[in-house]
Amino acid sequence: MRSSDTPLVLIVDDEPAQRALLSYNLEAAGFRVATAADGEEALLLVAEESPDVILLDWMLPRVSGIEVCRQLKAQKGGTDAAVIMVSARSDEADRVRGLETGADDYITKPYSVNELLARVRANLRRVRPLQAGRALEIGDLRLDPETHRVSRAGKDLHLGPTEFRLLAALMEKPGRVWTREALLDRVWGRDIYVDTRTVDVHIGRLRKALGARGGDDPIRTVRGAGYSLD
Repeated sequence: MRSSDTPLVLIVDDEPAQRALLSYNLEAAGFRVATAADGEEALLLVAEESPDVILLDWMLPRVSGIEVCRQLKAQKGGTDAAVIMVSARSDEADRVRGLETGADDYITKPYSVNELLARVRANLRRVRPLQAGRALEIGDLRLDPETHRVSRAGKDLHLGPTEFRLLAALMEKPGRVWTREALLDRVWGRDIYVDTRTVDVHIGRLRKALGARGGDDPIRTVRGAGYSLD
């Protein structure tokens, strides 16, 4: 069973055979997969599942792919996911329109599965840098996933494994307000029942560890919402 920290790709396509083919290849490559058959379902799943990458077909029932992209990017703060527009439209004007609407990448049909996987991985390195083994630096904080070390102002900090994963989630998306439920999904996993108050306990431990060598508290509590790293 893959953990919820495994990158999630949302496939949005109205053709069942295409969804099945992409799902098979993405799962074989180690990704978690969710699928939607139309634009309305896609918008709901983005809100519920918070995918890392969205493979978005242009021609969709109910709400077109280009409109889905526009709505996602128009939301307050936009979406954290990388949107890859998939279309049979190969004209330069269509590619430009897709990218100007907010798509991060554009791939035309027909395409090879290897090329599509390469595009997914390339975009994933931008939205989930830790998956690529890249160290994160926010202010005077530095987190290195390869050595599993955290430092502040050049001084090593000692974090437990849960606090390390919490900090990694917060540092990957600075400024994002994480709900307790979203942090539970990312850090503990969707298949494990943990009370949301557990998040508060571990945030408290993380704050204590981050302040052990001085400095302001970088974690902001957003009343009625959750937590953010500023």
